[in-house]
Amino acid sequence: MRTYVIANSSEASGFDFTQLIDIDEQYSRKSLDGNLILARYEGDQPSFLSGKTEYTHEEILEVLTTDAWTPSEPPGE
Repeated sequence: MRTYVIANSSEASGFDFTQLIDIDEQYSRKSLDGNLILARYEGDQPSFLSGKTEYTHEEILEVLTTDAWTPSEPPGE
């Protein structure tokens, strides 16, 4: 089962991307202001994400529809 965690973008340099779905920081989704990063993994929570809130797919979809992650207007409008 895929699990999701939100972390501060500044923490991404400490991520072991071999334990994550995304291959590196460049491919990870970030909040619009760039301060938060979404980490995705399957199986047990990697130790470098220890203590962070885990989200299911349904839960993270709700988070990602907020203004912090999705622009309120499409680009160019």
